[in-house]
Amino acid sequence: MTDSTYGRIPVLDPDGARADLTDGKDMPPEERKELRKAIAGSALGNAVEWFDYAVYGYLAVYMVRIFFGEQGQNGLGLFAVFAILAISFFVRPLGGIILGPMGDKIGRQKVLVFTITMMTLATAAIGILPTFDQVGYVSPVLLLLCRLVQGFSTGGEYGGAAVFMAEHAPDKRRGFYGAFLEFGTLAGTVAGATLCTVMIVVVGDAGMLAGWWRLPFLLTLPLGLTALWIRTRLKEPRVFTEAAQNDEIAKRPFLDLFRYNWRQILILTGFVVLLNVAYYLILAYMPSYLSKNLGHDTATSTMMLVVIMVLMMCIINPIGALSDRVGRKPLLLGAAVGFILLSVPAFAMLGSRNLLLQLLGLAILGFLLVIMIGSVSSTLPALFPTKVRYSGFAIGYNVSTAIFGGTAASINEWLIVETGSTLVPGWYLAGAGVVGLVAILCMPESAQSTLRGERIPGTSSAAFRAFLRKEKQTSS
Repeated sequence: MTDSTYGRIPVLDPDGARADLTDGKDMPPEERKELRKAIAGSALGNAVEWFDYAVYGYLAVYMVRIFFGEQGQNGLGLFAVFAILAISFFVRPLGGIILGPMGDKIGRQKVLVFTITMMTLATAAIGILPTFDQVGYVSPVLLLLCRLVQGFSTGGEYGGAAVFMAEHAPDKRRGFYGAFLEFGTLAGTVAGATLCTVMIVVVGDAGMLAGWWRLPFLLTLPLGLTALWIRTRLKEPRVFTEAAQNDEIAKRPFLDLFRYNWRQILILTGFVVLLNVAYYLILAYMPSYLSKNLGHDTATSTMMLVVIMVLMMCIINPIGALSDRVGRKPLLLGAAVGFILLSVPAFAMLGSRNLLLQLLGLAILGFLLVIMIGSVSSTLPALFPTKVRYSGFAIGYNVSTAIFGGTAASINEWLIVETGSTLVPGWYLAGAGVVGLVAILCMPESAQSTLRGERIPGTSSAAFRAFLRKEKQTSS
């Protein structure tokens, strides 16, 4: 039996509380159209973000000369380029602290319009910066300023997009629809990698240094403006509007988050250690690692990585749908164990001169990553109740990203220089896998759970009653 709202199946929990699980099968055309726009607006914004990271990573070897001149050609030049990226990540928590609570108070859509605007302008501005030969050390300072603005806006971007998409998606298909956000990640990375590779082949190193390096950054502008146009026409998710109508919007989301949901922040932070170390080592740092540290042909290694990412795009939504059926935790646990056991062997294969072994090493890392990201966009928003969902995701995610994700490339580059071992990234990734495994074991299973109401999705009735008692006692 269903009520009058589309495909909504009334379910009574042991307390008699009503929890609506939606499957989306009977969704009216207007709401189905709104869901498609939410997917497009969220995924395209994520694609813009990762197009930028891909371009920055793939052009890093040229940016050493462009922004640091001849002085940057020593062994620490590439480290400096990635260090600027790492420094920009340290303002992401500030973006999360400011933009996350705003998203819980004034709405998700308004904040997402702001983040895509700032992120697009900051990235495109890199394409018009003067070079080191023109203005000296002012050049890397301007690059850092652009990255800082981009980092601040990104602090509210990914968490908001994931929350926005998760709250729009039908409960019983949240994994499938949530995977589109990471489809955008892969699409942006593939687009950036392919564009840079084609340009390098066509114009060569001399052409890139002469000015063609600017084009990929400038192309962010039309991509970002398209995402902005879509986002200005989006409506708030039903989950959020229902919470507002029921007076369940937190007046002090930042304080409420740390008062009642600090355990969820710790769980998310621990999991994101693995998520972002894997993200940035495999998708952003890999091109420079293969060419500079392993001496592989840049075009060949880049196209291998593009092939792997295209295959990941083909299976990411089926993996999200699988998480709807079997649960998020079994898939995430499998990925974490895989990274612990297989990261070092995979990086050893990358160091081989055998092209098939190199491809196999990339395939192992890519498969483990896609298992994880196929369900992450539906898992992490469900760690928090509606009234602090944006705050919890944005703050916890960006604190962990700043410390472990943004620094992954520069730390690994430094460790390789210091130790002389090209297996450093494998050990680093395996260590992150241990941290992620512990966090995943502490997560509630949120598949087939509603995001509505004040309960943390997936928690038991007893735990929810205890939470309400504690909140009532504290308030009185």
